[in-house]
Amino acid sequence: MSYADYQYEIYLDGLRGVVPGLPMTYADLEAQAQAAMSPSVRSYVAGGAGDEYTQRANVTAFEGWGLVPRMMVSPTRRDLSVDLFGMRLATPLFMAPVGVIGLCAQDGHGDLAAARAAARTGVPMVASTLTVDPMEEVVPEFGDTPGFFQLYTPTDREVAESLVHRAEAAGFRGIVVTLDTWIPGWRPRDLTAANFPQLRGHCLANYFSDPVFRSRLAKPPEEDPAAAVMHWVRLFGNPLTWNDLPWLRSMTDLPLILKGICHPDDVRRAKDGGVDGVYCSNHGGRQANGGLPALDALPAVAEAADGLPVLFDSGVRSGADVVKAIALGATAVGIGRPYAYGAALGGTDGIVHVLRALLAETDLLMAVDGYPTLADLTPEALRRVR
Repeated sequence: MSYADYQYEIYLDGLRGVVPGLPMTYADLEAQAQAAMSPSVRSYVAGGAGDEYTQRANVTAFEGWGLVPRMMVSPTRRDLSVDLFGMRLATPLFMAPVGVIGLCAQDGHGDLAAARAAARTGVPMVASTLTVDPMEEVVPEFGDTPGFFQLYTPTDREVAESLVHRAEAAGFRGIVVTLDTWIPGWRPRDLTAANFPQLRGHCLANYFSDPVFRSRLAKPPEEDPAAAVMHWVRLFGNPLTWNDLPWLRSMTDLPLILKGICHPDDVRRAKDGGVDGVYCSNHGGRQANGGLPALDALPAVAEAADGLPVLFDSGVRSGADVVKAIALGATAVGIGRPYAYGAALGGTDGIVHVLRALLAETDLLMAVDGYPTLADLTPEALRRVR
């Protein structure tokens, strides 16, 4: 079985009069999922910073590159596997952290849905700090697929350390520290609706279940949720500096990945500080408008990494995008909104469909264009088309 076989499953179902119940294009996926979401969740997932220029630019940046086909190669079997932090993963794809994925599923447990999709597909999930279900309930759903924990570093170092140590104990295989969200970006869609889900007590299970966080409260969150939310507001978002990196490194022996790195000098400082990987991302255009598309930053980030694993997200919507990101230097490629929309339409089944479709397209492109392995996808495989 190859990832490309997903198309044959669909065609064979068609012989029995069965057509896909979930969209096959990203445009249809987005439209149908947004229609299924509540207005508050829709604005939070779909929206970006400012007039959303950077969010759009992340997507269109991929159109500036074309994959050069190589013939008489005919790779009947493709190898999409990747080595990452001592693990051999079946694919380079991963689910990027989405802070409201729990709210995206119709049953309100999208974190569990995504974890179950990871188990079924072998595609790892980077679970956000901001979940509906506590991390100890999410990790068992991964099965044999590794998962990573994304940390929004609180100002209270003891709470931060508690979250990381819980992630270690729960069975996560790496810690991803987000650097670009110590303060929320200017998001007009959410401002128009005066909507900030966490202020309403949503997606705070990891905090409310944390013993150190709870020790800071006069009453347990179950008895005074409003006070617990206000305490969360006071400690959310630590404006980290390079002076904090030794502390971050000291918290865990798990692989440490810094997310939001888009400048080669920052890559070199991170590498000198002992991180295990860097994560090139502009938060999908949700935090800062008017910036560089993350894809345009990727080649210089990968060059500066000089063998250090480079994770990437922002604007990935198709298998073609996955292929191009790998060719430009990504070790692993993350998706965000696509699987959030899959969760909205079909829970675990919806996410599995999105992941399988992306992997099928990636696999088929490598087959048709003559690239047997990910190692064959180098910058020389691409040409600027505009």
